[in-house]
Amino acid sequence: MMAQQKGFTLVELIVVIVILGILAATALPRFINVTGDARFASVQGMAGALRSAVSVVQSKWMVAGSTADSTVDMADGQTVTVGTGADADGGVPIAASGDATGITRALRCESDTACQGFTVSYPVAATARFIPSGGTATCMVEYDSTTGAVTVTASAANCN
Repeated sequence: MMAQQKGFTLVELIVVIVILGILAATALPRFINVTGDARFASVQGMAGALRSAVSVVQSKWMVAGSTADSTVDMADGQTVTVGTGADADGGVPIAASGDATGITRALRCESDTACQGFTVSYPVAATARFIPSGGTATCMVEYDSTTGAVTVTASAANCN
């Protein structure tokens, strides 16, 4: 009597490999866009953080009661440099290249050019751009320290 072998035949193994290949080819496109979605989500998160930081600093400046103050002492001991006056920039953290005492300090950034996975640039006076590391200018948050406005220039499509 001949002993019966156990295991898979070569044809069975090839069929399984082909089926796995087809499944991978149909599932892979669903996961390719994850990077763009993640960058877009991080840009939205940074925009929220910027808005919150501006609100907290400006509120603290208003509570102090002096529109002549150019700094705000935060609860954790940090000092944030702000605009002065009764107009729109009153109490709003400044945005200036080489000065890590304004909006970048309010956000607790590592420096005035790096902030929690974002690269910070200052294209024009009183404006800071936050671009995710590895991203482009089509996927960014812009902060205007003359008004405290935060503008998102991003979508999942242009954050790839």
